[in-house]
Amino acid sequence: MPAVKATVVIVNWNGGAYLRQCLLALQAQSEPSFVAVVADNGSSDGSDAEVALLNDPRFSLLRLGANHGFAVANNRAVQHSTAGNWIALLNPDAFAEPDWLACLLRAAERDPQAASFGSRLVTAADPMVLDGTGDVYDVSGRVWRRDHGLRMSASAARSDEIFSPCAAAALYRRDAWNAAAGFDEDFFCYVEDVDLGFRLRLLGYRSVYVPDSVCRHVGSGITGRHSDFADYHGQRNLVWTFVKNMPGALFWLLLPLHLLLNIAALLLFASRGQGRVVLNAKRDAIAGLPQVWRKRRTVQATRRADLAGLWKSLHKGFGRRTRR
Repeated sequence: MPAVKATVVIVNWNGGAYLRQCLLALQAQSEPSFVAVVADNGSSDGSDAEVALLNDPRFSLLRLGANHGFAVANNRAVQHSTAGNWIALLNPDAFAEPDWLACLLRAAERDPQAASFGSRLVTAADPMVLDGTGDVYDVSGRVWRRDHGLRMSASAARSDEIFSPCAAAALYRRDAWNAAAGFDEDFFCYVEDVDLGFRLRLLGYRSVYVPDSVCRHVGSGITGRHSDFADYHGQRNLVWTFVKNMPGALFWLLLPLHLLLNIAALLLFASRGQGRVVLNAKRDAIAGLPQVWRKRRTVQATRRADLAGLWKSLHKGFGRRTRR
């Protein structure tokens, strides 16, 4: 077996048939020099048994016993397997094309100044419809997946810099991951990838979109798109990401916009019948601010990125889908 280049982490919680399809696609990768860890968050549907059925020594199962969340499970798996200089993350509802990992590793070799690399996510039902080409961070603290829901275009086939990769299918430099201390475990799930991308950017690293690294993605195939669970964690974690990471003068300059964003979110979700969910999310976000502010001191004390470079990486304006 060739020297291991990367550890691939898949966090599973009742992944059902998705997990098997994900594992089979990963097993068929053209780049064989990886090990894979399935971190199981206490599944009750028997999906964790899929790892043994592969009969592949590169694949192992890490039983966590209960649902500790996406952030904790990834961190534990990275600590569990120290093989390779790279960490690849893959959702159980993301099905990698055969050259997915090889393309990510080639991009990493070409760009030593980048610490994270994002795949081209396409919808599992129609590969000509994009699920995302990287995460966008707005000056208000709003986040979204670039190009989500758009038809495949020439621009989506072009590599460029992104704010951060979507952790549904991404590659991270292990030493940079360790320097940033991985995911913030208080987030549990949602926006933790943007938060990590923000911290890596503050440490002076770039993030790159790799269009020939393709994954078919169901998207919220397990937790449910726009579920109360997803919206609660997303809305709470937006606040923590902004407060912890936005540095110096930019924090105070953009704070009014962030407050307006949160007010607008309350009104929007109330109109959808989810007002109480988001109200609880914002209440809990505020309750957690003392701890978040302590984390902020640590994050800002290690910042190497200049404000001008960070400002350039932020989205500005009202449009969501246009590419820079």
